[in-house]
Amino acid sequence: MKFNQTIVDFQETLASMPRPIGLVPTMGFLHEGHLALVRRAVQENETVVVSIFVNPSQFSQGEDFKEYPRDIDADMKLLESEGVDIVLVPSADEMYPNGFDTNINIGQVARKFEGEHRLNHFNGVATIVCKLLNISGPDKAYFGKKDAQQCAVLEKLNTDLNLGVKIELVETVRDEDGLALSSRNVHLTKSERYSALLINQSLFSALSVWRSGIKSSNHLVSVAREILERDSTLKIDYLSIVDPKTFNILETAVDGSIICTAVRVGHIRLIDNVVFYK
Repeated sequence: MKFNQTIVDFQETLASMPRPIGLVPTMGFLHEGHLALVRRAVQENETVVVSIFVNPSQFSQGEDFKEYPRDIDADMKLLESEGVDIVLVPSADEMYPNGFDTNINIGQVARKFEGEHRLNHFNGVATIVCKLLNISGPDKAYFGKKDAQQCAVLEKLNTDLNLGVKIELVETVRDEDGLALSSRNVHLTKSERYSALLINQSLFSALSVWRSGIKSSNHLVSVAREILERDSTLKIDYLSIVDPKTFNILETAVDGSIICTAVRVGHIRLIDNVVFYK
């Protein structure tokens, strides 16, 4: 497995590698959710690239950029065991050199929900992903469905700018207790983790009610909200049923729509979603 810290060295390494190339962009502190992306990439490509970069431009002021968990040594061991070919671990100065003054504004799909609560978050995500796609020129890039709005943003980025990469979305990976895997879960106390289980319980309860024949979004959201509000320590940023491509709110939940939420558990903010399917 090759390890590169500069774009020049990385591109020189990549130039001799066979296609197709699969890219898995990450912020590190890898868990089984990330590894599901890596394994899919290994299955489908001759060369697999993983980037590890905690992107400062997608954190708003007051967010947990400095506290975001990092463990590059553990990450490298995991990636080598999974058969990754190249790991790119650039510095912030490498990705945003002196004078860098460009960002990508995706538009309406990025301005709601996460976009309202995390100002400029998706501009930062879109800009760094666009850079990584241009730097590596992959055939496919892999992202997790847990970040559903991010998936919609990146698919729009790829389509609108004709980047020509096949975006592959991989199902959310959950722990045995149902909590969606997240690097931030490590910061939860035992009691906070117990409270956080209401998040996935609320979403899957709404799915169950939808499958029983009730399609009203207001009713389904109220089912989920009632469960979350059983624990006064949970603070709901949003809870809605939306179209997965546009993130427009739907009055009626249809097959393929999603119920999504962001919930604060203590000082940790967690997102999750469930797709309505029969």
